Amino acid sequence: MARADLAAVRDYYDAVDAEDYDTVLSLFADDVTYERPGQSTLSGIEQFREFYLDTRSLTDGRHEIDQLLADGDTVAVRGQFIGKQDGEEVTFGFADFHQFDEDGRIVKRWTYTDRDEV
Repeated sequence: MARADLAAVRDYYDAVDAEDYDTVLSLFADDVTYERPGQSTLSGIEQFREFYLDTRSLTDGRHEIDQLLADGDTVAVRGQFIGKQDGEEVTFGFADFHQFDEDGRIVKRWTYTDRDEV
């Protein structure tokens, strides 16, 4: 079984906030899936890349992490995002789950928020 990596998950949020998408994408497996309730599942690194480079509605923000928990191959994260969504100032809570594969890359990701889209 793969082991969850707290440092890689922290690196993910740091890279997203810095808009360092090369680093973001390097943390994920080629066959990554990303599920966000009420939205289409992203499947594969190319859809994931397109999301981050072209369609992600969150910008100019930062993630504040309140809690990170690792269990087996999964890291759970609770925090808040402060920034802009479609140009509007927003602050909202989120819960993310990152599942790692045998190579130590994130293969599945889930995001839950009180927003309709992220």
